[in-house]
Amino acid sequence: MTPGAGTRTWWPTGPESEEPAVSRWLPPLDAAGLTDVLGLLRRWAWTGADSEALLDDVATALDDVAPCEEDVEEIVQRLRGHLMRLVDIAVSARVWQTSAYADTLIQRARVLRAEEMPDDHRRAVAHLRRMAWILGDLLDQLVTHDSVKGAA
Repeated sequence: MTPGAGTRTWWPTGPESEEPAVSRWLPPLDAAGLTDVLGLLRRWAWTGADSEALLDDVATALDDVAPCEEDVEEIVQRLRGHLMRLVDIAVSARVWQTSAYADTLIQRARVLRAEEMPDDHRRAVAHLRRMAWILGDLLDQLVTHDSVKGAA
């Protein structure tokens, strides 16, 4: 038999199709659920070595001797990365619900991360140090609430 000579082809197309060939795919989680899963994965992936690296960057930023102009941009980028990870972990662990201070730190971290680094060296160092203070305090909150592992 030749196709089209009174036989129905195996693929449902056109108006003669009564049922869809494949049911519509529905994601197992909505956007909030996926965000929670991502945060949990990041939380489980956080190690004591991550805390040590973060604290090293915080110590560099808060040192009595300000970093030179060439190093400020690199340190700011590392601190922004730490901020992003810790905020994701704090939100997914829902630390903001149990600690008003953690909630304040999360909001400040989001604002600081979004700000452009100033061109002036002194202002850039001040921006860097604000980020470092927020990071140190947010890490303390997350360790206190057993959301991440602290430095060994």
